[in-house]
Amino acid sequence: MSLPPVQISTLAQLTGGQDWKLSLAHDRPAHMLIWLTRGQGRLLLNGTRRGVGTHNALSIPAHTLFSLEMGRQSMGLAAVIPDGTDVRLPDGPRQLRMRDVTAINELTGLLEAAQREANTGRALSQDALDAHVLLMSVWLRRQIAEPEHLPQPMNAAARLSAAFCKRVAAHHAQGLTMADHAAALNVTATHLTRACKAATGRTAADLLTERVLHAARSALIETDVAIQDIARHLGFGSAAYFTRFMQQHTASTPTALRKSARG
Repeated sequence: MSLPPVQISTLAQLTGGQDWKLSLAHDRPAHMLIWLTRGQGRLLLNGTRRGVGTHNALSIPAHTLFSLEMGRQSMGLAAVIPDGTDVRLPDGPRQLRMRDVTAINELTGLLEAAQREANTGRALSQDALDAHVLLMSVWLRRQIAEPEHLPQPMNAAARLSAAFCKRVAAHHAQGLTMADHAAALNVTATHLTRACKAATGRTAADLLTERVLHAARSALIETDVAIQDIARHLGFGSAAYFTRFMQQHTASTPTALRKSARG
């Protein structure tokens, strides 16, 4: 089976005007390279929350829990790279705060050239995009090898938070509670909550809720799957329970959210 095409978009195109698509904790089936060219915000990645700003490069492997909250005036470009590609990409999530002007111009040029190629629709455009992505991967691996970009050691709270985030990405649709995840990690629910709060500013329950909420909103807007089937897929005991969950967190019913998005 052939892989989906590489996609290049602006941050605005990536969200389609729906900020929750990036601001809620979630994971994606594809690798992402996000290059921020203006603005500041907050990033959840690898179980920790940190600030982000202009000329930050975010390498986010497929199925990695993350969220990105940026101000209204922020700008950036994103490359969405299908999982299973032959291109060598970093194994772990990384945030690179770039200061070297040459390196900044190199990545900006690569992404802008890829964006132009994606917008032309010329013959062999996907082959050209694949070549651009290969050069981006070389850029990433070169920068990661630089001493100033070596990752900082994680404390115990951050390591536990990262382990929990991996579980949330993998098991969010199984109806597991935060206490279930804590037991699987061999810690108490209270300890897990404190660790996540310290590392991310959100409780473990908050992170789990956000991931389920993102999946629910995506399914409602992007598919025609029946609401009761979405509820079942996400581990809710009934469509009524799912409706109460959505009303609590969005102030709208699933039906109203679907109609509003398509209206």
